[in-house]
Amino acid sequence: MTTDETTASAETTTAPAPQASAIAHALASSERPARPSALSTSVTFGWRALLKIKHVPEQLFDVTVFPVIMTLLFTYLFGGAIAGSVSAYIAYIAPGVLVQSVLFITMYTGTTLRTDIDKGVFDRFRSLPIWRPSPLVGMLLGDAVRFIVASIVTSIVCLAIGWRPAGGVVGVVLGVALLLVFAFSLGWIWTFLSLILRTPGSIMGVASFVLMPLLFGSNIFVDPATMPGWLQAWVNVNPVSDLVTGVRALMNGEQIGSELAITLGWSAALVAVFGSLTMWKYRDPR
Repeated sequence: MTTDETTASAETTTAPAPQASAIAHALASSERPARPSALSTSVTFGWRALLKIKHVPEQLFDVTVFPVIMTLLFTYLFGGAIAGSVSAYIAYIAPGVLVQSVLFITMYTGTTLRTDIDKGVFDRFRSLPIWRPSPLVGMLLGDAVRFIVASIVTSIVCLAIGWRPAGGVVGVVLGVALLLVFAFSLGWIWTFLSLILRTPGSIMGVASFVLMPLLFGSNIFVDPATMPGWLQAWVNVNPVSDLVTGVRALMNGEQIGSELAITLGWSAALVAVFGSLTMWKYRDPR
C-alpha cells in the first residue's frame, strides 16, 4: 500500500471521531430520565388493555350482554320454582348472580394473555427496563374495569326486575368491592395457565372445568340446607359460598360474619401462590 493510500485510510477511520465525541457529549450533558415506578408502568399497561377494547369492541360483549342474559335466565328460571315469584327470589339471587357473572368473565384474562404471548408481544415487554410484573398486573387492572362494568350492568338489570337492596348504595358498593378483590385474585390462576397451556381454547376449557363446580356447587341459587349431606359438605368449604354470603350480607344490610375474613384470606392465598408461580414461569418461559 502506498503512503497516500495509507494516509487516506487513516483519515477515513478517524473522520467519525469528532462526530462520535459530539454525540457522547450531548448524551452526557442531558439528564437521564427517571426509571418509571411500578405503579406507573402497571397503570400504563392497564390503559393498554382498555385501549384494545377501542379497536375490538366485541370484547365488551362478555361484560354487557352476558350478565344480562345470565341475570334474566336464572331469575325467571328459578324464581317461580324456588320462591314462588321473581319478586320474592330477587333479593336472594341478585348478589349471587352478580358474583357468577363476574367470576365467569375472569377466565377471559387467560385467553387474552395467551393471544398476546402467541403474537410475541410479551417477548418485547420482557426486554423493557420496567418492573417485571407490570405487564401482568396492568392487564389484571384493565380487567378490573371490565368487572366493574359487568357489576353495574348486572345491578341495573336486577333493579329493573325489582331488587331493592336493604344495604343501600353503600352496601352495594362494598359488596362489589369485595367481589372485585376476589375476582382480581382468581385472575392469577388463569394468568398462570396462560403461561403453561399452548392455546386460548385449552385455557378456556380448563377454566370452565374449574369454575363449574365452584359456581354451581355453591349457595348462589338455593339455600344449601335443601341439598344432600355430601353436597352440603362441598358447599361449606367452597370459597365462592363464603364470597356470596359476604356479598349478600353487605348488599342486603345484614350482619356479616366470618365470611369477610375467609374471602380476604382466600384472595391473599391465591395471589401468593399463583402470583408467585406466574412470575416464576414469566421469568423463565422455557
